[in-house]
Amino acid sequence: MPVLELKNVWKVYGEGAAKVEALKEVNLSIEKGQFVSIMGKSGSGKSTLLNSIGCLDVPTTGEIYLDGIDISSLSDSALAQIRGRKIGFIFQRFNLIPSLTALDNVMLPMMFQDSSREKREKRARELLAGVGLSHRGHHLPNQMSGGEMQRVAIARALINEPEILLADEPTGNLDSKTGEVIMHFLTTLHEKGKTIILVTHDTELSKKYAKVNYILTDGKLNGKKN
Repeated sequence: MPVLELKNVWKVYGEGAAKVEALKEVNLSIEKGQFVSIMGKSGSGKSTLLNSIGCLDVPTTGEIYLDGIDISSLSDSALAQIRGRKIGFIFQRFNLIPSLTALDNVMLPMMFQDSSREKREKRARELLAGVGLSHRGHHLPNQMSGGEMQRVAIARALINEPEILLADEPTGNLDSKTGEVIMHFLTTLHEKGKTIILVTHDTELSKKYAKVNYILTDGKLNGKKN
């Protein structure tokens, strides 16, 4: 059974002359443990597809199955619960909370899963060690480099042991050398069995790291290249 499956998904905004078809009959099936990229230019529908895959929005029509659960018509609270357990997000701009230390940023998603402070802190310290940042746990984001902040974001994405890591332009704000370090982390996680979905406009990045590459154009997913 696929870990993620989209069936005839459409997302439409507005009506009449203002109608915008952001996604058009999108079909996508991703197996557990795959490393997949979704490429597209600005305005292609990447953000809308990202929100749909990430349980941040539901389609106008069509079905989305996450680990066998149809999320297409779930309430916001139900989506939030599934999102917290099943998906880890890695963003281009890191999305760390400036007033929280690296350790507290990593622990944050576990707060919504009714975990004790002791359990959250133990797990967060293990993950920071795993990304080579044991010594940065009590530093604020503005005291870290871009690469360090992205590694904190990866640790945060892993805190609830999600089925899927959804990486949205994860190297977009980094220099090429630091970007390679981040992609190496993602590759290592993939080799350990994580399902990785890389959303990017960078063709070379997709070809180098992903095993399956999809192209999104004007809301349509135009096939895949192995």
